[in-house]
Amino acid sequence: MDEANRQANIQAVRARGYTIVENAIEPGLIDALNDALARLERDLGAKPSANSFEGRHTVRIYNLLARGAPFDRVPVHASVLPIIEGVLDPGCLISSLSSIAIDPGEEAQPIHADDMVIPLDKPHAPIVCNSMWALTDFTAANGATRLVPGSHLKGNPDYGGAYDTIAGEMATGSVLIWDGALWHGGGANRTAARRTGIAMNYCAGYIRQQENQQLGIPPETVRGFSPRLQELVGYGVYRGLIGHIDKDSPASRLNGGGAFRSIWDR
Repeated sequence: MDEANRQANIQAVRARGYTIVENAIEPGLIDALNDALARLERDLGAKPSANSFEGRHTVRIYNLLARGAPFDRVPVHASVLPIIEGVLDPGCLISSLSSIAIDPGEEAQPIHADDMVIPLDKPHAPIVCNSMWALTDFTAANGATRLVPGSHLKGNPDYGGAYDTIAGEMATGSVLIWDGALWHGGGANRTAARRTGIAMNYCAGYIRQQENQQLGIPPETVRGFSPRLQELVGYGVYRGLIGHIDKDSPASRLNGGGAFRSIWDR
């Protein structure tokens, strides 16, 4: 992605609350992710939950970074992460990485904002920026995410309220990116086929992550991650201060050494 396209996508998120990056993900990675999710669903015996938010006909698999390849390629993807960094900042963290497969017969998810549980007055600077990777086509009929454009500049919605929405339709390999304050919800699947996506969610470096990455992913797995991915799961130090260990970085402790300068040493 060139800088002009990156900036255009960042500005779209700031102005209307979301953007869609078409043809963002290479076909080989899409195939690998679909194959891996099918294997995990079988091996884990993953089943729908019994609540309307997660979906009674929706299969979700959480903590995907602990499941091995190819999921480690998702958070650092060059078509997505530079936009996230522009909406938040380069000190952003992985909040959660999960799959969402909406099966036929699912009802629409309640309209909500992803940062509703954070007790801050709105509107405010972005503190959550999330993305949905289309591993199948997303259509209005099969459960494409319903969006309320511009709502990230308002207060929180009434959870599950009735609002005018548009469908975030996109082809396989495209990625929907939105400000976590945007009002949205998964759509109903009125077709005979499954709608599958990867929810790659990020938060600002000073916000607690939705999934506990440090305990959820074994240290031996994290040691095999690239340095950038180690930072994204929480082994970095935000602005030389937040997250340090006795003036050392978690990554240095994890890897047995390394250079680190705290905010006080600069």
